[in-house]
Amino acid sequence: MFDELTDKLGNVFAKLRGRGVLTESDIKDGMREVRRVLLEADVNFALTREFLERVEKQAIGVLQLKQVQPAQQLVKIVHDELTAMLGERREGLKMSSVPPTVVMMVGLQGSGKTTTAGKLARKLKLEAKTTRLVAADVYRPAAIDQLETLGKALDVPVYADRTTQDVVKIAKAGIDQGVRNRDRVVIVDTAGRLQIDADMMDELKRLKAAIKPDEILFVADGMTGQEAVKIAQGFNEALDITGVILTKLDGDARGGAALSIYGVLKKPIKYIGVGEKPDALEEFHPERMAGRILQMGDVVSLVEKAQEAFDATEAKKLEKKVRKEGMDLEDFLSAMRQMQKLGPFENLLKLLPGVNPKMLKDVKMDPKRMKHIEAIVLSMTPQERKKPELINGSRRARIAKGCGRSVSEVNRLLEQFREMQKMMKKMSGGAGGKGGGMPRMPFGGGGMFGPR
Repeated sequence: MFDELTDKLGNVFAKLRGRGVLTESDIKDGMREVRRVLLEADVNFALTREFLERVEKQAIGVLQLKQVQPAQQLVKIVHDELTAMLGERREGLKMSSVPPTVVMMVGLQGSGKTTTAGKLARKLKLEAKTTRLVAADVYRPAAIDQLETLGKALDVPVYADRTTQDVVKIAKAGIDQGVRNRDRVVIVDTAGRLQIDADMMDELKRLKAAIKPDEILFVADGMTGQEAVKIAQGFNEALDITGVILTKLDGDARGGAALSIYGVLKKPIKYIGVGEKPDALEEFHPERMAGRILQMGDVVSLVEKAQEAFDATEAKKLEKKVRKEGMDLEDFLSAMRQMQKLGPFENLLKLLPGVNPKMLKDVKMDPKRMKHIEAIVLSMTPQERKKPELINGSRRARIAKGCGRSVSEVNRLLEQFREMQKMMKKMSGGAGGKGGGMPRMPFGGGGMFGPR
């Protein structure tokens, strides 16, 4: 997400930092480069012009201040203005004082609307808000089946009625069921089209008038850039949407839609889709996103991901056991499974300050390697996992055969695990003496990231 934009902006600011003392001419040249980068990222032309005018005006004022580094201050000015362009502050769902809160999902076909409805239901459920999905897309083949399959997988109830195509009747009945079951939220998945047409908008207007939703969320495909902004304008004129969910931002999206949609519509981006899995829906925080774009990192989001993924009770038990008895392969497998819940390792690295896309090009992290390690450990007997020192040559051959990996892979895992045990022993003993540095983690052939 925004990798190309981040990389190019990073190059612009690196040049300015390299000059030390900045002149007004340097700032104007730098802003010309920023303008080019933003337009290449498909950001709205008028917004780009206004953004640069504000930045340049503030930046020239900074040149008069002797106690600050102009280049660093310029980055802060751009960060603040990017935050304003993205929406200034986080805006969550507006919850109704009288449940259920009714959320109406709208958008074109192919934007990921139905999948996003499921992801949102899962997220709300994790927040202890009982949620129901309503299948009001009666036109697209298998749309109802898709929503019911999602609901079953997420353990979220779905209301559907295949006997009628009256979407107002279906939505009202689904909301009534939500009232009877004391649901906190009811999400109505509406029909989309390949393009905006009068029939679709008339139906959505009638539906809005009938169910009076608390939120009307427009689901936009982030890959479509400025086209997504134009489509959002059409929906907003007809329905007065309350917010936006941008999908597919894990792909090659240039970022233009995210950077333009709030400035054009003045409607907040509430969530972003960053993958296909049910948990790949993130709350949108303008300030944090601006920090990611400018390589300032997003440590708060990293901590939140860890809190969501890790079982605190399990982690304390593991820490206590490791301190008392040392680490065995059962503990290692448990810790590794919790790590996997955080998502792809490269995505976590992007949340750290100073990490840019160019650095990550050299990182070769094989996602299959984690599965291979799990298979090797699971091929061991419980006794072997508890006491890895029992694993001799014949046992290694049996383990390799059982998991379909080579004996050399089993040997490498055991060797790297022993290094990890030594490190854990030093850490638990409070050893501050001479260590050999961090051991190679068994996630790749040449260490944590695999061969370079």
